[in-house]
Amino acid sequence: MEQSNYSVGQHGLKKLTPRRESEISGTARTFGHIVSYVFHPLFIPTYVTCFLLFLHPLVFAGYSDKMKIFRLANVVLCTFFIPAFSVFLMWRLKLVITSLQMKTQQERIIPLVITMTLYFWSWYVFKNVDSPDEMQIFLLGAFLSICGAWLLNIPMRVSLHATAMGSVLTFFFILAFRDSTFNGVYLSIAIFIAGLVCTARFMVSHHTAYEIYLGFFAGVFCQLVALYFV
Repeated sequence: MEQSNYSVGQHGLKKLTPRRESEISGTARTFGHIVSYVFHPLFIPTYVTCFLLFLHPLVFAGYSDKMKIFRLANVVLCTFFIPAFSVFLMWRLKLVITSLQMKTQQERIIPLVITMTLYFWSWYVFKNVDSPDEMQIFLLGAFLSICGAWLLNIPMRVSLHATAMGSVLTFFFILAFRDSTFNGVYLSIAIFIAGLVCTARFMVSHHTAYEIYLGFFAGVFCQLVALYFV
């Protein structure tokens, strides 16, 4: 049976390039879904914060374990828990959202605004408690990436996974160029994960290649803008 992808625009559903289920094996599709869930955009700030707090040797050097846990809790609360709970609540109450996957552009608008607001608050808090520049750069880049995704959501359903990957990969390149002690293995892992996630979205999402590429480069651009302003 032929499966066709659709994108929701101002003129309604638009048919995109046809895809046959037989082109991708069931195992590959399952793997693609697992990768998409594990590296969901809402998880990315938590992953990067854990790396900066507990793996990077210099960024949070001198901070007590208690303070590190407190900073991590702030990021988890503002960039994951509250946005995720808001989406879940809107879905259960049937307010705007009919699916947790938010399959239309209209369903994405309010969740993105909520996420945008909370990402800004997280960056603002870290900025005003005199946190390391690296943390401020990443959080500002994440906030700007959400803003970019929200604007791009008007004409098309841009890939949020790709946007997150573009942002985080650019951040690791920034770390590599700013810090002479940065371990290149971490950058290699970031490149691998970014490629893995974008490939998974090609396999299991209803995004066009253009929506994935555009999302990725939007994340790259926003992270570079953040570097300029911090």
